[in-house]
Formats: sequence, C-alpha cells, structure tokens
Amino acid sequence: MLLACRGAVVAAIERCRDGLRRAQRALAALGARRRGARAIPYRAAARLLGRASGLLGGLFAAGAAQAVDLPEQRADLMYHSYDGGGVKATGPALLVRKNLFDRVSLSASYYVDMVTNASVDVVTTASPYKERRSETGFGLDFAVRDALVSISTSRSSEPDYKAGAVSVDVSQETFGGMTTVSLGYTRAVDQVGQRDRGFFDEAMHWRYRLGITQILTPRWIASANIEAVADDGYLGSPYRAARVFGAAVPERNPRTRSSRAIKLRVLGEVVDSLAVRADYRYYWDNWDIKSHTVEGGIGRRFGTQWLGDAYVRYYSQDRALFYSDNATAETLYVSRNRQLGTYTSVGLGAKVAYTWRQVPGRYELRLNAAAERSRFDFKDFTDLRTGSPFSYDATVLQVFVSATF
Repeated sequence: MLLACRGAVVAAIERCRDGLRRAQRALAALGARRRGARAIPYRAAARLLGRASGLLGGLFAAGAAQAVDLPEQRADLMYHSYDGGGVKATGPALLVRKNLFDRVSLSASYYVDMVTNASVDVVTTASPYKERRSETGFGLDFAVRDALVSISTSRSSEPDYKAGAVSVDVSQETFGGMTTVSLGYTRAVDQVGQRDRGFFDEAMHWRYRLGITQILTPRWIASANIEAVADDGYLGSPYRAARVFGAAVPERNPRTRSSRAIKLRVLGEVVDSLAVRADYRYYWDNWDIKSHTVEGGIGRRFGTQWLGDAYVRYYSQDRALFYSDNATAETLYVSRNRQLGTYTSVGLGAKVAYTWRQVPGRYELRLNAAAERSRFDFKDFTDLRTGSPFSYDATVLQVFVSATF
C-alpha cells in the first residue's frame, strides 16, 4: 500500500513537472514574439516556472522524508452580505477540501454574489441595476519533503465581465522548520464587455509573489511578503464617465500598469490564550498611486469552546496622475474613478467562533460569525447630488459553519 501511494505521488509530481515545463516553453515562445517591455512578463513567468519545475525535481530526488503538513480536510458553508455606498451584495459560498495519501490535497469552491448597484457613479450617470456574479475554483496541493506545492485555478462570470486565473505556489521549510520561504505566480485573463455591445476587449494580469516567515521565539512569528503585478489591456470601465470642464466624457485609462506591494506582519502570544498582531502594507505603482495600510488586532480564547478576535485598520491613498474630479484641460488620459483618487478609510471588525461538536482526532464542527464596519472619506471626489466631498459607511457580515475532519 505504501509503495502504491508513493508511486501515485511520484506520478503526480512528474505530471506536474511536465505541465510546468510545457507552460514554461509556451510562455518563452510568447515572449520571443514580443518586443520591449511587453516581453518582460512572459520571460519572467517562464523563468519562474522553470525554477518551480527544478525545485520539484530536486526536492523529490533528495529522498523520502517527513512531509510538511497539508491543509486541513474541511467543509465550509458561508453566507455573506455587503452594504455600503449604494451597493448591496449577498450570497452563499462553499469550500470543500479532501486529502489523499497524506501527500495530496484537493479543493473546490463556489461563490455567488447577488449585486444591487445604486452607487454614486451609477445614479449620477446611469440607472441602478441588478446582476449575479458567480465564481468557481479548484486547487491541488501536494507535499514533497519540506515543500508544499499548490496549483489552483478560478473562473468568475457576470453578464458583462468574465475572469479566469491559474496560480502556482511553492513554499519550502528551511533551518529545521524555523523559516518558510514561499514563491508564487498567477496568470489571469479577463474579458470585458458592455450590456449593449457584448464583449469587446480583454485585460491580462501577471502576479509574482515572494514571502518569508520566521519563527522568532516559541511565542512570536514575523513575516515579510512582496508582490509585483503587471497589467495589460482594458483597465477601466465602459460605464464610467469622467468630467472635463464640467461635461461628462468617457474615461480614458492607460492600457498598462505595474505595481509593487510590501507587507510586514508580526504575531505573538503575550500571555496564555491572548495573542496580538500588527500589519503594515505599502503599495506603489506607475500611475503614481501610493497607499499605506496599518492594522492591529487582538485574539483571545475563552475556555475551550469560544474564540474571539477584534481589529482596527487604517488606509490612506494618494491619487493617480490622470485622476481629476473635474479636469480643466484635455489630456490623453482622464478618469473620475474615485478608487483612483485621494481617500482614507477606517475599519473596525470582530470575529467570534464557537466549537459546537468535537471528537479529538476525528472531527470538529465550528460556528463562526464576523462583522466589519468601515468609513470611507474621499478628499477630491465630489458627490454631484450635494456638491460636497463624497463619503460613505460600509458593513460586511459573514456567518458560516466550518467542519474539519
């Protein structure tokens, strides 16, 4: 039985390596057909996949050893709700994960949003509308010695927008499990449409991730993560209008964008059953947007069945180069997308979990609830209905049942 399981794992690894090599060759060929900056994402992705393929082979060739822990077998059923800024979205979500042979984990997810949109953009330039958005996802994780390799795909669909993505992530434990290094890549393609035009353009996205997690002491952990993103294609909205000399004109965004983000986190248990965490994230891109996110949280266990968590988050952002509330000159690019403007937000949230049924080593059934209240204040986006700077409050609610087995 052990030999059969090992053979299945070997076959899965070799198939994954073959797939990575084929994807590497395809991306290299696409890069060879492009010139200048447009070739860079393809070549970088090809190099990343080549390294991932080599890492898989090297890890397996190193011989059999105790593998890293796979994600828990689980099933989650959630209902979520968002209400803020004239937008309401509700719907269910489902996640199921099953482990095989102690080395392979399969997962599937389904997510639905029923959206009613009467935001300030919509009511000042068009009519409110309702639509349905659904997303499906599938994942494969497999452990090889001290490494965990994850391959996932997702696809979402709504009447005028379709998106698909494929991701590859590798995490490797080093220094006796004290340090974990992770590397990831995502390739996504979106189809952009409009109700009266159908699908007319697309947007492509490349994401590169690098992270390190370090155990500092038996009670404290720190991590640092870097992400680079390259976007190419239609990066605006066909429904959004900008203002030039007070007149409404279609927004015009650049068709390329590159961004970077760094996130730092420290997490520790200050006393038994009481943990604290602090996060900081800095983001910048070539549209001249810069943002800062600071978050602090505290978690506490109450007895053996209750777990509570509370946090506060602050976000600030500078505007894009071509953003204007009301442009006073004609320029090549112009946008009145408030998400590209100057604004701040403050969020307060809480989570609670209750272990309803539990048989150690067999299963656990947990009930969960989460709520967040946020305030958004826009410095250079005017609500045309009132003539004042726009602001709004948003509420996010989640209720879900989680079973691990």
